[in-house]
Amino acid sequence: MTNEARGILNDWLKRVQRNERLRKTLAFLLILVLLGIAGHYVYEVLPRTYSMRITGGDILGNRHYLAGALRDEVLPNGVSLDVLPSEGSQEALAEVSEGKLDFALIQGGLELPYPNVSHVANLAPELLHFLVRPDIKDIAGMRGMRINLGSKKGGTRVIAKQLLAFSGMHDGVDYVETNLSTEDLLALRKDRMPDVIVITSFAPSNIADYIVRQHGYSLLEIPFPSALALRQGWVADTKVMAYMYSVQPPVPPRDVKTVGVNLQLVANSNLDPRAVFKVLEGVYSPGLQMRLKMKFDEDNILESSNYPLSSGTRLFMDRKNPFLSQATLKKIESLFGLILSVASTLIVVFKWFKGAPPEEAKPETDDAFFVGLAERALAVDSSIDASPDGLLSHEQKDALQRELSDIKATAMRRLSANGPLANANLVPQLFATIADSRARLEFMRGKT
Repeated sequence: MTNEARGILNDWLKRVQRNERLRKTLAFLLILVLLGIAGHYVYEVLPRTYSMRITGGDILGNRHYLAGALRDEVLPNGVSLDVLPSEGSQEALAEVSEGKLDFALIQGGLELPYPNVSHVANLAPELLHFLVRPDIKDIAGMRGMRINLGSKKGGTRVIAKQLLAFSGMHDGVDYVETNLSTEDLLALRKDRMPDVIVITSFAPSNIADYIVRQHGYSLLEIPFPSALALRQGWVADTKVMAYMYSVQPPVPPRDVKTVGVNLQLVANSNLDPRAVFKVLEGVYSPGLQMRLKMKFDEDNILESSNYPLSSGTRLFMDRKNPFLSQATLKKIESLFGLILSVASTLIVVFKWFKGAPPEEAKPETDDAFFVGLAERALAVDSSIDASPDGLLSHEQKDALQRELSDIKATAMRRLSANGPLANANLVPQLFATIADSRARLEFMRGKT
C-alpha cells in the first residue's frame, strides 16, 4: 500500500514538473514565502525606537521625579518616555490596564485585580511618613483627629487604612479622613492643616521636609512594622534616621521605625518585550543610581509581585545566562544541522523547478560507478569492524565520517545528472550502508 501511494505521488510530481506554467507559479510562490521569512528575520534584528508613556503619580512626589530621571536615562537608547501625572496608584493601574499608559510606578500591597497589567520590577521600599502636630506622641494620640490620607485613587490611602485598622482605629469612629492632594496641602494656611498627614516617599521627602520646616510637624514612629510584616508580604521593616528633617528641634530626635512599602514598576501586558528590556536597562544603570543617590537591587526584581511577570523582565533576567553554555552549544549544533538540511532541500527543489532533464542515453557505466561507491562504503564499514571496542581515535572517526559524506554527495550528484539506474536497488542499498556506518560511528563517539 505504501509503495502504491509513493508511486502515485511520484507520478503526480512528474506531471506537475512537465507543466511549465504550473511549475513557474509554484516557484514564484515559494520565492515569496522565502522572502517573507527572510524579511521577518531581518525585521527582528533591526534597531528600534519606542515612544511610550509613564506615570509616577503626584507631580510633586518622588515617583514623578524618578520617572523623569528614568526618561532622561533611556532616551539615548531609543526610548522616548512621556511622563504624565496621575492621582495615585489605583488610577495609574486602571490606565495601564486600559492601554492609556505603558508604564506606571505604583505602591506595593494594593492587590487590585486589574487585567492586562504585568510586573516589571520591584525597585525599593518607600517609607510611610506619619507627619503629626507636636502634641501627638503616639498612635493613640491620633484618635478624634483629622487624618489626611491623600487621594482616594492613591495607594497611600489603601495602605494607611490597613495600618490604622491594625491599630484598632476606624474611619468615622476613631478619626476623620480627609483626602487633600499635595498641592492643596501646600496651599493651606497653618491653622487649616489636618492634624495628621500621611505620605509615602523615599527619605528624605521634599514634601515632608516642607511640612516639618514650615508648619512645625514632627514624625510619628510606627512601632510594629516587623509584626505587620508577618501578616502582609508587602511590608518592610524600615526606619527614618535621626535628624533627617530638622536638627533644631530634632525631627526625628532618634532613629524611628516605620513601615516600608515596596515601589513597583508595572507595564501593559501587550508591550513589546524589547521595549521593557530597554527600560529596565535604564532602571539598573549606574547613571540613574548616581542621579537618585540610591541603588535598586536587581536581586529583588521579583519581590512582592501581585501581577504576572512581564516577558520583557524574563528577557532582561536571561541576559546574564552564559551564551556558550552546553544547552546553547547543542542548539547551535542542531541549528547547523538544520541549515545543512534546508540547503540540501533547496538544491533539490531548485533542480526540480528547472524542469525534467532532456532524455539522454544513460552511460553504460552508471551501475558500475555506483557499485564502486558501494565498495567504498563497505570499506568504511570494514574499518569500523576492525575496532569493535570503539578504540578509533577522534581523527579516524572524523576521517571516516568525511569519507561517508563524500560518497553520499558523489552519489547525489551522479543521480541528479543521469537519473535512475538500471538496477534500482543499488541506490537504496548504498544509502542504507552509509546510514548504518554513520550510526555506528555516532554510537562509538558517544561511548568515548
